[in-house]
Amino acid sequence: MHDEVGPPGLHPLLGSRWSPTAFDGTHEVSDRDTGSLLEAARWAPSAGNSQPWAFIVGRRGEETHRRLVRHLAGSSARWAPTASLLVANLSHRHVEDTDWDYSEFSLYDLGQAVAHMTLQAQALGLAVRQFRAFDREGVAAEFAIPGHWQVTTTSAIGRAADEDPGRARRTLQDLVWPGT
Repeated sequence: MHDEVGPPGLHPLLGSRWSPTAFDGTHEVSDRDTGSLLEAARWAPSAGNSQPWAFIVGRRGEETHRRLVRHLAGSSARWAPTASLLVANLSHRHVEDTDWDYSEFSLYDLGQAVAHMTLQAQALGLAVRQFRAFDREGVAAEFAIPGHWQVTTTSAIGRAADEDPGRARRTLQDLVWPGT
């Protein structure tokens, strides 16, 4: 990792977070750390405490990981299989047998759960790369995901095998809507 941890006042876990493009293919995430990652997601805030998320966790070398790898797109298939864990992130999108949304905030809530998991990984000395380069329908069929759930994104988790190349961030002024 790099020495800089972001601007003054920013928590070091946030300032040092980055998304690796390569993982250490020999590193294994322990059961305890895997549980800690899921526990962090469990404690994320959600609209009405609905917690509209679920995860398919595949540990490298195990069948679930192999089943997830089968559905990676070419771009992610070059680096993601070496991650210690592949985690498919699911959101509960609709109430079964209706056209009602389970939660109009389910994607937002899932994002918060994955962000919590990402910061917990950072605290454990792990890195996370979140991505969408995979066949969502293929994963849904592979794991018999009901239609009211959506396979949304995937997270690759493990020890980074490359260095943070640095990254440009938008300025604070760019983040605030003009005229407010």
